[in-house]
Amino acid sequence: MKVEFLAFPKAFAGNVAVFVAADKQLLATAQILDRESGGTLTRALGAGRFTGGKGQSLTVLGHAGANIARLLLLGVGKARDLDARAAEGLGGVIAAEANAAGHKSVTVVVDPVKGSKLTPAQIAAHLALGAQLRNYRFDKYKTKDKPEQKLSLSELTLIVSGPADARRAYDKLAPAVDAVFLTRDLVSEPANVLYPVEFARRAKELTKLGVKVQILGEAEMKKLGMHVLLGVGQGSERESQLLVMTWMNGPKSQKPVALIGKGVCFDTGGISLKPAGGMEDMKWDMGGAGAVVGAMQLIAGRKARANVVAICALVENMPDGNAQRPGDVVRSMSGQTVEVINTDAEGRLILCDAMWYAQEKFKPQAMVELSTLTGAIIVALGHERAGMFSNNTQLSNRLRAAGAGLGEKLWRMPLGPKYDKLIDSDIADMKNVSNGRDGGSITAAQFLQRFVQDGVAWAHLDIAGVAWSNKGNETTPKGATAFGVRLLDRLVADHYER
Repeated sequence: MKVEFLAFPKAFAGNVAVFVAADKQLLATAQILDRESGGTLTRALGAGRFTGGKGQSLTVLGHAGANIARLLLLGVGKARDLDARAAEGLGGVIAAEANAAGHKSVTVVVDPVKGSKLTPAQIAAHLALGAQLRNYRFDKYKTKDKPEQKLSLSELTLIVSGPADARRAYDKLAPAVDAVFLTRDLVSEPANVLYPVEFARRAKELTKLGVKVQILGEAEMKKLGMHVLLGVGQGSERESQLLVMTWMNGPKSQKPVALIGKGVCFDTGGISLKPAGGMEDMKWDMGGAGAVVGAMQLIAGRKARANVVAICALVENMPDGNAQRPGDVVRSMSGQTVEVINTDAEGRLILCDAMWYAQEKFKPQAMVELSTLTGAIIVALGHERAGMFSNNTQLSNRLRAAGAGLGEKLWRMPLGPKYDKLIDSDIADMKNVSNGRDGGSITAAQFLQRFVQDGVAWAHLDIAGVAWSNKGNETTPKGATAFGVRLLDRLVADHYER
């Protein structure tokens, strides 16, 4: 979508959006248009439930006295609440309304909002970003789409004082669009198209941005002793992969931040087979790896002055005659042994070897792992927040703050020795699940913590409830959310750049 920032013209035409604050307060341009039309807007406000609340919208057709085809009244809510995330939400509302009406272009008048912490230029930049993020649809396999099902919005013009400032602010935000769309595309792809080798091939495109990409196959992982990871994929005809991406643009003396992603490109549950109903959703069990790849594109795309490594464990979990069995004992790269009680608790198995590899090879100062790991986290937190487990309060606070400003909310969950005892095994160092269903997301995190080396700040984000949305939100249509892409980038930008 083409985005332009322009100064105020003498008149408006076409499809135009203007601001209305809480309690039906028309802002400057809306006031002018109201006077020019003999009180059309005032009458419209008195005829319905629109109050100017955050995210509300009201369309006024055939605005008298101007060349405006449709006038969208956009509720900005209370001025003190108009922050960057709220401005992005307004942009999402505009994109959704425009596509629903079939509009190809919209002009948004960004009046100053007295009491907001944002300048008009900042509001305009974030509004444009939100519109871009909302203007997405994964339809590459559609052959018989009706016109009304397609995205129509292709031009967005923002009228603002200081258009050059708005453009500069937007240009800093814009790399997030392609990064988020990359992750949404990866997560949305069907598993017959996106399997481990193909996932790794697509990630290799990041070399164009300066990211160094290395791909380890099964033979190389076997030499490294990654038998726990390899055990998960041994029932699939598709070869497992370890995707290693590095972006070293910070000081040579700075230890890197490690990002780890779970990449189960399809999860049947293995021999511990899942029920048929809903199994098709397991194409997005690689949402953590997808988010990590998107984050690396964003970090490299804006030329971050930081050292970042990313490791994605890529497998398929399938039930053939060579598949791993419940009761098998496998040895990890760390040397610790694991009794596999349930082959459907596979994510923690591939992650433990990936985490150990990252620590052994790169000696990171901090390690953040994302995975669609447990259904138990959805039971606990629903689809509003991801669960966060960490051995380091500073890191967990940084992650929570990074996510809060982007609408990617985290909730810290507990860890502790009594939970850890639940995964002790009688015949190996540990088992991959406890004997019961209690605290399932916690025991999964305890398993991962056993592979964190001394002195490494670590956080595990269980994104099972937020990687995919059946209803969407202001800036995310129904489907893959790309949760974590901007969060990880914000974490790096705020705390690990020099």
